[in-house]
Amino acid sequence: MPKQIPCLWFDGQAEEAATLYTSLFPNSSIGAITRYGPDMPPPMKEGDVLTVDFILDGQPYTALNGGPQFTFSEAVSLQILCKDQEEADHYWDRLTENGGEESMCGWLKDRFGLSWQVFPEELIALTTDPDPGRAQRATQAMLQMRRIDMAEIRRAADGVPA
Repeated sequence: MPKQIPCLWFDGQAEEAATLYTSLFPNSSIGAITRYGPDMPPPMKEGDVLTVDFILDGQPYTALNGGPQFTFSEAVSLQILCKDQEEADHYWDRLTENGGEESMCGWLKDRFGLSWQVFPEELIALTTDPDPGRAQRATQAMLQMRRIDMAEIRRAADGVPA
């Protein structure tokens, strides 16, 4: 299968977003940056950043400064499958700071409007537990949360009152 590279459309913040994202994830870097040439339509001008190629822990992305015509929506999100609660809290805190917004069930929008899902991998194990009652209780607990709290989800899965 050919390599797939997500292209993220920004309105002038492509380089700022790529810088934030590469600062958060290990094994990440910014690659080529292209710039608009002469005679660009407003609001772009010659020398403005057009694209930023970057890598997040081995996955390539492109950030494009395309203008205000298109914005992000929750219909597309990037999932961060974390090893534990501490790692999930780290990403949650960093992505919601400086204007990010919390949503439900581990979803958030960063300050650029890009949606992310941040959760420890244990969440999948609990919500897909072979015991349907346990899985249902874990899922119900998750659906009430913004930031995922694995201690609370474990208690709910085990039928222990909060």
